[in-house]
Amino acid sequence: MISEIFAVSASWSRSVIEFADGLDPWVQTVAEFGTDLLLVAFAVLFLAAWWRARSLGSRTVGLALFAPAATIIAYMVSRTIKAFFEQLRPCQAMTDLNTIATCDPIGDWSFPSNHAAIAGAAAAAIIITWHRMALPVAVLAVIEAFSRVLVGAHYPHDVTVGLVIGATVATLVSLALARPLTATVDRLSEFDRLRPLLRTEDAPRSDARAESPTPGSDTRV
Repeated sequence: MISEIFAVSASWSRSVIEFADGLDPWVQTVAEFGTDLLLVAFAVLFLAAWWRARSLGSRTVGLALFAPAATIIAYMVSRTIKAFFEQLRPCQAMTDLNTIATCDPIGDWSFPSNHAAIAGAAAAAIIITWHRMALPVAVLAVIEAFSRVLVGAHYPHDVTVGLVIGATVATLVSLALARPLTATVDRLSEFDRLRPLLRTEDAPRSDARAESPTPGSDTRV
């Protein structure tokens, strides 16, 4: 079963790489640089989620501030798993193809995709605190994952598993630490110099509105 999945994934990867090889040079350049720059968009969204969270309560602020850490944890999990499988990248295994990205040396393995894991984790961490951004950030994560296949760095199964690992790990660690994060933000908010970074003047101390909404109330999520 696993070999069949890999065969299908490899076939898809070959088709995508051959398609990419026929693209205009400027499109290939955009794809090569874009596959890394797309991750910067998540950093911008982290900042936006934190700034918005200041008006919603300590729990949301805590989770928003923890989002980068949750993403790093997911990346480390993905990297650890990668060391066990030692799967060659498409550009290493299919040397008859021209790939957009410069092929990494043997030892920089393919499964799962760390880029996809980062994208999946970042998207999940943002969605937890900003529900209305669910669709845009999910699309952004999928585009990032596909870009890794397009440039020849990963197989489709690499990026699919990477997305799942990233989203799962980030969600679990964020929710597991929600209470201590909330308490930490509450304590730090007692300091005058830190309070503007953690709470707006009209913000509730807790996220009671979001956790137990009343009819007609605005949870602003």
